[in-house]
Amino acid sequence: MHRRKTRPAMVRLGKNPEHDPTRRSTCVIGAGLGGLALAIRLQAGGVATTLVEARGEPGGCLRRWRRDGFTFEEGPSLLADPAPLRELWSLTGEDLGDAVTFAEVTPACRYSWTDGAQFDAGSGEAELARQLARLAPGDIAGFEEFARWAAAARIDGWQRLGESALHSPAAAARALPALVRSQGWRSAWGLTGHYVKERHLREALAFPVLQAGGNPLATSALHLLGQPLASGTGGWWPRGGMVALAEAMAARFEQLGGTLRLHDPVVRLHAVGNRIAEVETQSGWRAHFDAVASNADAMHTYRDLLRDLPRGAQQARRLARRDYSPSAFSVHFALEGTWPGIPHQSVLFGPRFGELIADLFDHGVLPQDFVLTLHHPSLTDPDLAPQGKSVFRATIPVAHLGKLPIDWETVAPLIEQRILDEIGRRLIPDIRDRVITSFVTTPRDLALELNYHMGSAWSLAASALQSGPLRLAHRDRKLANLYLVGAATHPGAGLAAVLAGAKAASLQLLEELS
Repeated sequence: MHRRKTRPAMVRLGKNPEHDPTRRSTCVIGAGLGGLALAIRLQAGGVATTLVEARGEPGGCLRRWRRDGFTFEEGPSLLADPAPLRELWSLTGEDLGDAVTFAEVTPACRYSWTDGAQFDAGSGEAELARQLARLAPGDIAGFEEFARWAAAARIDGWQRLGESALHSPAAAARALPALVRSQGWRSAWGLTGHYVKERHLREALAFPVLQAGGNPLATSALHLLGQPLASGTGGWWPRGGMVALAEAMAARFEQLGGTLRLHDPVVRLHAVGNRIAEVETQSGWRAHFDAVASNADAMHTYRDLLRDLPRGAQQARRLARRDYSPSAFSVHFALEGTWPGIPHQSVLFGPRFGELIADLFDHGVLPQDFVLTLHHPSLTDPDLAPQGKSVFRATIPVAHLGKLPIDWETVAPLIEQRILDEIGRRLIPDIRDRVITSFVTTPRDLALELNYHMGSAWSLAASALQSGPLRLAHRDRKLANLYLVGAATHPGAGLAAVLAGAKAASLQLLEELS
């Protein structure tokens, strides 16, 4: 477990800053992918933008550690579709491929169960057909119908809805027909069960909702979109890791003339009337902006950054009454040897599914079994480990600190051993003899280092009353120039959703600033 060190603020000025006192200005708080995407869009749109990040490198929840020649990361295991990132570069006629090299990942994910069943998703249409014929021959027609639903709903329920700025109840009401047409009223589990019956296939189809912090048994089926299983296509991995992608986005922002402040957390937002007037950071830096957008945790924004304002306390009380997503526990480890038979991403299901989901979301207990996501990035990106060695990350969802207030300092080593033992039983029998180094990250780390409320890894739970347009709006309803982006806002958590939300927020912000 890790603690952030205090360092002097680092300010990087864009290469082509324009010193125009009449030019509109914004401050984006937090250089996660959502904040980076928003900052790029604003700077490309002609708004002088300053991006402020508490940590020493961009990425937000994407975290990187370098140890003994190994590069460990925490964040998404891969990209389902780099198109939203290509769009960011194309705003100014540039090509993403000149800044980031992507490796195609096939299969995108391997699902396996304790009874020996296995299913590879994202290996191409021919391989998908073979996998279906082996695992669920009676569901081939139903799966094809599911794939057609996913294609149609992606346009109607995702691109039109997810990238729209639903900043008023009337705008949210206008979105309801798209939700109905896309069957967004169904749960992910209910919709997959409508199309396929075989248990393993249904669990594989519903799992990406859990991977984004949602309850597959209750969360809207629209949260199934953005995952590669239905189309049979693979995923994509940026060479150097996800933090390298964040660094490329930060460089793009600076090339456009933006200003990046690192190692300097925002500590307070000052207001005059109903407008944010100044941003203040830990170093003592203060500056005025026409608008401020926070990519920080929503509770942290209102409870801490706006603590001097009635609006801050009011919203913090409201947010405290909301439901929050689970947290995550990860074991990062390096092994002697290489493992070409273990794909870039695997999901190891335990003996239970529905009961495990109930333990996680309803009961808030730490069960004996778990569903485990195993990330093996050095398979795709060998430079992340010395020759002949490998890097892995194993992650399990756990209840957040509000539901599971245990002593993680004491419990973490026990869970780490249980996770390594499970990988040993199912994939690497002599794993104990091969471990070179390992460490863990817990819900407590997410709360302390990233200011995530109760260590919730995906912010607000994606429940029926907290999904899509029912999440936080991109513009605060009382503070006229305060905007929000990130997992707590419309359309929700997950990389694709956060990038879509940044686009929606930028459209609204640019329109109102103009």
